[in-house]
Amino acid sequence: LFVMSSVVLATAGYDHTIRFWEATSGCCYRTLQYAESQVNKLEITADKTRIAAAGNPQIRVFDVNSNDPNPLLTYDGHAGNVTAIGFHKDGKWMYSGGDDGTVRVWDTRSQVCQRTYESRAPVNSVVLHPNQGELVSGDQTGHIRVWDLTASACSCELVPEIGTAVRSLTVALDGTMIVAANNNGTCYVWRMMRGASMTTHFEPLHKLKAHTNIILKCLISPDCQQLATTSADKTVKLWNLDGFVLDRTLMGHTRWVWDCVFSVDAAYLVTASSDSTARLWDLTSGEPIRTYSGHHKAVVCCALNDSAIEGRDADG
Repeated sequence: LFVMSSVVLATAGYDHTIRFWEATSGCCYRTLQYAESQVNKLEITADKTRIAAAGNPQIRVFDVNSNDPNPLLTYDGHAGNVTAIGFHKDGKWMYSGGDDGTVRVWDTRSQVCQRTYESRAPVNSVVLHPNQGELVSGDQTGHIRVWDLTASACSCELVPEIGTAVRSLTVALDGTMIVAANNNGTCYVWRMMRGASMTTHFEPLHKLKAHTNIILKCLISPDCQQLATTSADKTVKLWNLDGFVLDRTLMGHTRWVWDCVFSVDAAYLVTASSDSTARLWDLTSGEPIRTYSGHHKAVVCCALNDSAIEGRDADG
C-alpha cells in the first residue's frame, strides 16, 4: 500500500491530542497532548521533519521524528482560533489565517510574524499558489482575496455569493485552477491565468452544486484530475475535473466529514470526521480499507505526507 518509512499520517481534533498512525496497520504509534485547546488544522513540512498544529490562539510546531512531547516552536499573534496553516515549499516561512480576520506570514526560524493582512472578517481557509508568491484567503462574509507577497497587498477580490461563507479553498498544483467551496454546498471554479504582470487573473469556469449541506473541505488531487468535497451531509464526493461529473460518493462516516487529504499518487484518500474516526479510502473501489480509531471526540483535521523522495516538492 505505502512504503512505510516514508509515510507521515496524523490526525487531531477536539480531544486535545494529535495522533500519528501507521497508515497500513491502522495502529497509533504516538500521541501528543495539545493541552491549551482543540486542534483545528495540521500541516506537515515537505521534508517530513515537522508538523504544525493550529489551535486557539497559538500555533505549535512539533518534531515528527522524535519522541519529545514538547513543541519545538510556538507562534503567538492570532487572537482566537487559527483556522488555516501551511508552509512555503522549502519551509522558509509559514502562513496562517484565523477567526481574528487576519492572514499572517511567519519566519519559521525566528518565529516572528513578518506580515499581517487584514481580511476584515473571520478567515476560514488560506492556500498558497504553487508559484509561492500569492496567498489566497476565503472568509466568513464570502470574500476571496489574493495577497501578492511581493507587493504585500491585495491584488484581487472575488465574491462568488455575497454573505455566504467561503469554507474551503484549493489550488491545482499545476496552477491552472482554483476552487472555493461554501456553506450552501456549492463549489465555484475559476481558471487561473498569468497576466502581463505576475498577478494571477481569474476566469469563471464552473459552478458545481456538490452537496445540499455545508461543504467543509474541497481539495484538488495531486494529479489535478479530481476534486474531493467533504460535507456536513456525512459524505465525501469525488468529481472528475474534466466536465465536473460525479465519479463516486464515499459513504461510511456517521457524522460531519471535516477534512481530507490525498496520497501523492491520488490513489487513496484520508478523511477526518466528527464520528471520532479517520478513514483511508481506496479510490479505485470507493471502499474504506482502514479506520483509524482512538480519538474520543470529533476528528476535524488530518495530514499526510507520503511523497517517495525526502523533501521533494509538489512538482517532483
